[in-house]
Amino acid sequence: MKYTEGMEKAMHASHGVGYEVYSQKHEVRIDVEQQREQDYLESRRIVADFNRKFTNHIS
Repeated sequence: MKYTEGMEKAMHASHGVGYEVYSQKHEVRIDVEQQREQDYLESRRIVADFNRKFTNHIS
């Protein structure tokens, strides 16, 4: 896959590494994917909390 400059910038901004390092180093890949999983779970908690508050407010 060819990575665009924007993708490279986003990877650096989010995880502090570029795609080349990410694709070559297993430990880096594991760290990045664990952080992505944590970010995903946190976003799910935020959405669930918002929905709970919104639903309680309407009722």
